[in-house]
Amino acid sequence: MRCALIIALTLVAAPPLWAENFTTAAEVRPILEATRANWVALREYDGNDLLYFTHLESWRCGLSQIRYSVNSGAAGAIYETEPCHEDEAQPNALKLEGHLPFVTLPLQAVNAVTVVITYDDGSEDRMDYQRKAILMP
Repeated sequence: MRCALIIALTLVAAPPLWAENFTTAAEVRPILEATRANWVALREYDGNDLLYFTHLESWRCGLSQIRYSVNSGAAGAIYETEPCHEDEAQPNALKLEGHLPFVTLPLQAVNAVTVVITYDDGSEDRMDYQRKAILMP
């Protein structure tokens, strides 16, 4: 009983985990490294392939750039993110005002995707995907 009380008091007294704003490379890198498989997603919709960057948009405040390529490893296209709202309580919140978190491509045009993210400290990470690995049902 005493042990349970100590654990309960520790949990109450511990600082909240959400105190960080996740606006720097140091804060978002561990999350993005652990979730590499989810950086992008692909959906067939209304006669198009929609390549979603929603996951990366959610952690964009610690990134300086997102580059990608379709069916090539060059990753030369720049994906423009929504601005980081650093002056607000939730800087990574997506407002989706005049910006959607996907790129529209012709249906069945995407066989492979390469994504290179550049953190705000200048370091980079890369991930290559095959269509079947990112295709949503």
